[in-house]
Amino acid sequence: MGSVIVAYSGGIDSTFLSVVATKILGTKTLAVTANSPSLAPSELDNAVQIAKQLNLNHRIIQTDEFGRGEYQLNTPNRCFFCKEELYSHLTQLAGEENYSFVANGTNSNDLGDFRPGIASAKKRGIRSPLVESNLTKNEIRELSKHMDLPNWDKPAQACLASRIPYGTPITMENLDMVSKAEEYIGKLQFNQYRVRHHGTVARIEVAPSEFHKLLDATTRREIIRYFHTIGYTYVCIDLNGFESGSLNKILTGTKSKNQYGVPKS
Repeated sequence: MGSVIVAYSGGIDSTFLSVVATKILGTKTLAVTANSPSLAPSELDNAVQIAKQLNLNHRIIQTDEFGRGEYQLNTPNRCFFCKEELYSHLTQLAGEENYSFVANGTNSNDLGDFRPGIASAKKRGIRSPLVESNLTKNEIRELSKHMDLPNWDKPAQACLASRIPYGTPITMENLDMVSKAEEYIGKLQFNQYRVRHHGTVARIEVAPSEFHKLLDATTRREIIRYFHTIGYTYVCIDLNGFESGSLNKILTGTKSKNQYGVPKS
């Protein structure tokens, strides 16, 4: 490639890619993190900390998904418009600073999931070296562990907007509620968790094996108390447990897709 900008979120895939690119290209690799309302502040802090620890050539840029009305409408292809915002900034930066390519951390497993953002990457000519290398998520974790990367076993994360059901408009207020709710749950040391936003109802997802922690009398009271202070009236536990992408269930069973890779009803 010669030189590359890596879309770096602080997750294991983009971290692994940034480290490998840096080993090969040195200062001709730039890891870029987009700071926006859909990124939890704790995730930004984590990305910065890991970049410093690994001596990555790192930069933070500002993006604004809210400047795109299609994103705020929160249709099933919301991710397409979010990635359009990100990739438009990264490709512009690459042009201005003479980087040959922009790359993302998409891996082979992602191709079997519902990810409209992949269509944006194709449209913008973004490279996916982990896909081109046919690497799976498990292989990336194993390689990262072997390389002593600090986040090799970090649970997968997604933007805050993924906690809001399709059709519910995305606002700064509901993203802030989700961010505060998940930050609070995270401090309770659950392995994986999500707080799904349903207006005044917060639906908490944790692994069934950790239900007992959530239902501890003291913990339960404190969660309810705090969630009330940030705007939720009701606090519920999803008995299905944690499930990444659970809000995509409404799309299950559809076959034909539009130009963005979004299933048609």
